[in-house]
Amino acid sequence: MAETLPSVAEQELGALRSLLWGSEIKQDIFRRWSQGFYFSSNEKSCLEQAEGGPCAIISPVQAFIIKNLLLEHQDLSFREKVSTDELQNKILVSALCEILSECSTEKYLIARLDNRSTDGDTNENLPEVGEGLDPARFHNDLEILYFQSIEDVTKYYSENIASLTDRFGVLLFLYSVILSRGLQRVKSECGDSQEPWIDETYGYGSQSLINLMITGRATTYVWDHFQDVAGLKLKGIEKQSRIGFITIMEYHRYCTVGSFYKNPIHPIWVVGSDTHLTVLFSDEKKLVSPETKSEQARRVFKSFDPDGNNFISSDKLQEVLQALDLVSETEYVNIMKKKLDNESLGIILLNAFMDEFFPKEESSTPDMFTLIHYNGLAQSNVNGQVQYHIGSAILLESDIKSVCESNPMLTVLQTKWPSIEVTWCDGITPSLN
Repeated sequence: MAETLPSVAEQELGALRSLLWGSEIKQDIFRRWSQGFYFSSNEKSCLEQAEGGPCAIISPVQAFIIKNLLLEHQDLSFREKVSTDELQNKILVSALCEILSECSTEKYLIARLDNRSTDGDTNENLPEVGEGLDPARFHNDLEILYFQSIEDVTKYYSENIASLTDRFGVLLFLYSVILSRGLQRVKSECGDSQEPWIDETYGYGSQSLINLMITGRATTYVWDHFQDVAGLKLKGIEKQSRIGFITIMEYHRYCTVGSFYKNPIHPIWVVGSDTHLTVLFSDEKKLVSPETKSEQARRVFKSFDPDGNNFISSDKLQEVLQALDLVSETEYVNIMKKKLDNESLGIILLNAFMDEFFPKEESSTPDMFTLIHYNGLAQSNVNGQVQYHIGSAILLESDIKSVCESNPMLTVLQTKWPSIEVTWCDGITPSLN
């Protein structure tokens, strides 16, 4: 049962507007975000993005859609199964409600517009910037509905699908996610940053917004748990996520993506370029098999090596051994320091550590598997049509990366699989932008 909450609109929507847009909403940015959720006529299970900007919402939603379709159909056969508007609406509502349930288990505040606000406009008939796309009018006409259960939200969305598919569907869902999480909680999670979540110049979403959509938590960082930075304990991802995240920004050393994001529960990753988000996935379930002991050891070792140098300070050895439940008495640690750092350089190399403690490395990841890529921008796809792009991946025996700056797709994949090579169908590498 829905209940209208005008007081929420009065008290929180002003602060929410400031969180997202800053002090002023740029008309062009607002226009680019003013689209509904709609599917490609070419690839029936793919959401389309009209212009640059709202990928921070659309790509995570697409990732949850893919997750649910793979769980139901096991492989890419779902491409033919999603064939009607009814099925498209069903998989859209299911994904949106799953994201909302990640954000809250207590209450759901769903944003909607007074019916007079939409004027029947759809994505195929968007007016130019003017009265119809006036941000002030949009915010004045917002109403907030209160639901006590996600089942009630599912029923509401299913019966009012136009609120999602019409012009402001993406924005209404974004506002619903933040309000359901709770504005104060969201601001606390992102550290009360003064930077708006929607970039005032380019219109792309912040990492806090991306994290909220994927994990239900609006943290700013993408490492596991906390990291100490200049005496500050900065919170990242709190647990293994259902959907993963990898980004080319890690290659450029702007961030460190932790294991919780790189090794999600399902083999699906939102992929970040400098300015855009796409989705990568596989129907190979073994890509997310439980870690072997040696894989766990590599992960833990690297958590003490945030710069990716493949070595740690000798002083960190005891902490690494403790984290792996290995012998960590001081006397033993001192013996191992001398053995692993026999030149007294003050560092311990990853390979030396692994050779000593895990000489027979095992891998849970198959050597060959299929990868599928999604980009919601039509102009970034072959022939200007949104479609899945399939590649055959192989993990080489060597750990040496064949770095190729002109191939950002390979570069970002190597942050997850250092020795990967991919042959894409038709010889065309899909675009991250």
